[in-house]
Formats: sequence, C-alpha cells, structure tokens
Amino acid sequence: MKKFLAAICAAAIVFVAMYYSTRQPVTLTIGIFAGNNWDVPQGEPYAIIDEVITNFEAENPGVRVEYVSGIKREDYSEWLAEKFVSGDEPDIFFVLANDFNLYASIGGLMNLDGFIAADKNFSADVYYPAAFRFGQYENVSYALPCESTLTFMFVNKTLLAKEGVALPSNDWTWRDFLEICRKVTRDTDGDGVPDQFGCYDYTWRQAAISNGVKFFRDDGKTSYFADSRMEEAVKFVMELRGLNGGFEISPKDFDVGRVAFRPFTFAEYRTYKPYPWRIKKYSSFEWDCIKMPAGSSGGNISVMDTLLIGMSARTRNKDLAWALLKKFCYDEATQQMILQKSQALPVRRDVIISAEAAEIFSWEDSDTAAITPADISDAMDEAIMPFKFKNYRAAMMYADAELTKIIDGVVPFNNALNKLQKEINARLQY
Repeated sequence: MKKFLAAICAAAIVFVAMYYSTRQPVTLTIGIFAGNNWDVPQGEPYAIIDEVITNFEAENPGVRVEYVSGIKREDYSEWLAEKFVSGDEPDIFFVLANDFNLYASIGGLMNLDGFIAADKNFSADVYYPAAFRFGQYENVSYALPCESTLTFMFVNKTLLAKEGVALPSNDWTWRDFLEICRKVTRDTDGDGVPDQFGCYDYTWRQAAISNGVKFFRDDGKTSYFADSRMEEAVKFVMELRGLNGGFEISPKDFDVGRVAFRPFTFAEYRTYKPYPWRIKKYSSFEWDCIKMPAGSSGGNISVMDTLLIGMSARTRNKDLAWALLKKFCYDEATQQMILQKSQALPVRRDVIISAEAAEIFSWEDSDTAAITPADISDAMDEAIMPFKFKNYRAAMMYADAELTKIIDGVVPFNNALNKLQKEINARLQY
C-alpha cells in the first residue's frame, strides 16, 4: 500500500510539473506615454509604472505586464487610435481627457460598473468626487482616476511683506484679492511707469469658476455665458486689469519677483517648491500657495484635472485587467507612491490626509506654510471637473477670443454676453 501511494503521489507530481511547464504565461499590455500629464519636468518617467508592474507580477505568478516605451504625450492619441483600428489595443491604457468621450461613446472602453458592484474590495467612496466622476460617461464608469492636479494661487510672500500686507487666508475673497492688488501695484522707481503688480495670468475662466458659473449643460448642447454670475466675473477681471493702467505684465516680471499673485497648478508647486528645482526657479523671493479667491456668488473653487486609466472592451483577460487597473488606480501603496515620487496628487482621500502627506508637504519651512494637507483635501473635495464633450475645446477657444475683446474694451460690454451665448449655442449644434 505504501508503494502504491508513493507511486500515485509521484505521478501527481509529474502531472502538475508537466502542466505548469506547458502552460503559457498570461501577458497583459498597458498603453502609456512618456513623462507626465502636467507639463512639468520629470526625472524618471517610468519609475512608478515599473514598480507597480513588479509588484503586480509578484502578486500574480504566471502573469507578465508589458508596455511600449518612448511614446510622447503629443503622439499618444494617434498611437492609441492606430492600435484600436488594428484591433491590437492594450488591455488597459491611459485615457487623455480629450479622447475619453470618444472611446466611451464608440464602445472602446469597458463598462466598469459591473466590476465595481461585484468587487467587495473596491469602494468609490475613497476617491474625491470630481476625480471619480471624470471617468464617467452618461453616468456610467468607463475609467478610474489615477492622479490629479488643480489650480492654486501662487503668492509672493517677500513682496507682500515688503508692502506690509499679511498673507491671505484660504477663505479669502475677490474683495481681498482686489484690495491687495490695488495696494501693491505701483511705480517703485519713480519713472512714471508701474513696475510692481498685483497679479499675472489670472483669467476670466478662473474668475467665473470661483463665482459658481457652469459654462455648459452636461450634454454640451447649451451654454450659460449670459448668466449674471458670469457678468460679475467679467466685470471683476476688467477691474483687476484696470489696476495696471494698460501696462502688459510679462512672465519676466513674475519670475523676478515683481508680481504678488499668479495661478499655478499644484503640479508646478510640487515641482518648484522643494529642493532641488527651487534653486533654478523663483529663488530670489519666498513664496507659497493658497486656494483661489472666492467670488461673491461662489467659493474658493478651481478645476481638477485628472489622468484616467481605462480597460479595453475587447480584452481577453477581463478579471486580470480589472486587477491591474485597480493596482494603478486604487491600491493604497500605489497612491502613496504617486504622493512620494510624482508631481501629481493622489486621488484617494485617505492618502492625501495621511501622516506621510503631512511630512512630504512640510518641506523645511513648515512653520510658515500656507497650505496644509487638510487644505489640499478640502480644495479637492470642492473642485469641479472639466467638461469633456466633443465641441468643448472649439467653443471655449471662441469664447476666450470674444471675452478677451470685451475685457480689453474692444467690444462694448453692454449685451455682449447675450450675443456670445447665442453664438456659442448655435455652434454647439453642429
């Protein structure tokens, strides 16, 4: 009996060995682009990707994950489209904001609602609302958020201190903003020309968003440029610009420290605030960032841009692809890695308000830092997501051109917003 049992065990071992020796490994592919989505310097473009892949492969023996390196962001949309046409698209892939609605509407992206509902180890509640909703099309989830950034107001603390102005709080308003800009805008050398200014690069879009304006209906068929809150925003920007006496502020004025405020993405803040980049840029003055100023009908709100990852509707390995998608977009360790190694912000709330985040955002001037992880978390909770409908970019380019004429006084303000709304609504029907 012992010999018989030994023979059976030996046969079983041989069978298992033969099975694993002949089984082909599963290969998953990822579509990625080199660098980052935020137009700031990045030293190791694939560091996070490679580490996530290594961890995933270790957790899933027999699974290999591959990607094509060297694809520039500006070439990525064309590369991905060619892959879809040939039927060889990646199992999961980064989805640029301008491409998301197209792939969702033509069935290129997997509907994730079933995976989300069935997975007991997944909860959308961990995400900031604007980040999670950005991956939805017609209320269906087709992608998950991976990382985000949003706009804050850069503050030249050295200039404010010189003028005896206190650093604004994170709940500051348009009135506070305007009063400070009025106080610091002046001619410092007595030549009759202003050479110190309040703000550079603050746009009508940022003013409108902080005043509660919703530019378009969700389906992109109607615009709201004649809204009274839009009128308030345009008038505010005109008043702000008027402080400069017609003088055009240049980027150089800002770079050398002659401007008090400038809107910045948090990716830029993370890039240039800590060592070593700060020794190369904005090193001649002390600076920090705070939330955007609130309009009279809005709040300290900005737009949150989010990088999405979706799953191909034609993947042959749905469960593994879902697991890999979660590894990039949901796994807490991956989100911590984004916090530590990238210029972006994680999309999980618990990671933003973690002790690790507090340590990373403290740097060496923590005692005077104007922005805290709690402030960042609040801003992400309050943020709105950008529109993604087909004609959005064209409509906003036209609006920008026309509103610039209004703000510069080329076009009379009276009834101009009503005309703009009618024209844009007509264009949205094409």
